Amino acid sequence: MKAYAIIDEEIGATIGTLLYYDREDGYIIELKDELDEWNAPLLFTGYIKQGIYTIPRHVSAMWVRERVIPSSRQNISSILANHKLREYDEMKLLELAHGRCSQDRLYIKKLDELPEYVRKRMYRNIKECIVSSEGYLICFFADETVRKVYLSDIEDIDGTDKIKKNKELFMSGKAGIGGYSVSFNDSIDIPAHVLYERGQELPVKLNDFITFVKHNILDTTECCEILGCSRQNLSYMVEKNHLTPVKEGVKGNLYLKGDVLVDMKQ
Repeated sequence: MKAYAIIDEEIGATIGTLLYYDREDGYIIELKDELDEWNAPLLFTGYIKQGIYTIPRHVSAMWVRERVIPSSRQNISSILANHKLREYDEMKLLELAHGRCSQDRLYIKKLDELPEYVRKRMYRNIKECIVSSEGYLICFFADETVRKVYLSDIEDIDGTDKIKKNKELFMSGKAGIGGYSVSFNDSIDIPAHVLYERGQELPVKLNDFITFVKHNILDTTECCEILGCSRQNLSYMVEKNHLTPVKEGVKGNLYLKGDVLVDMKQ
């Protein structure tokens, strides 16, 4: 991840931070709390009015693309060659121009460390997410809290109606870039701050879940060792519903240790 201060040259002050996640090639903009709708970039005023200072990735990307030469530019090959770029690279072009744009007096400056207000907000980002077929999410947050959120709790959020109607879409949910959302099919994002505020806190931690997995989930080889049987015998037990995998895969399945031990006694 790279971070850049967004500076308003007209007032000589930083108004926010641009975060670039290179692996996902995505952006998040964090605006400072003291920013209001009168001195914020026009693209963000609607969010400021709602008290939202963490700008969603698709809107953050729009802000970046307003400030770089588009890939469809007629003479783009010459421009890239002039800057010694082998291929079109949005972030490289943004850095070369220092994020400047003719429409305003903003520019960006590379940061060596994240501002305190950004780090503080990140404590409510999502580290892991479990999607349940029963219509709820279990979210593990950076501040070590775990929260359960039903879709009925977030019905007013854009895209939730589509998620509720499409089980396959819902089951695609996973932590989005930087943990700023739960992303469904990389197209619908439910903001982390909404899930944090509306979720019911559970009396467990992420480490509890990891410990459970380490000690209670067995692969095919471990099951065969405990039961003293071959893979063929294990497959027969699964086929006859004597043992049910919690996850099936081409190279083997995963099983709950408790189910294996119960079957061993029978």
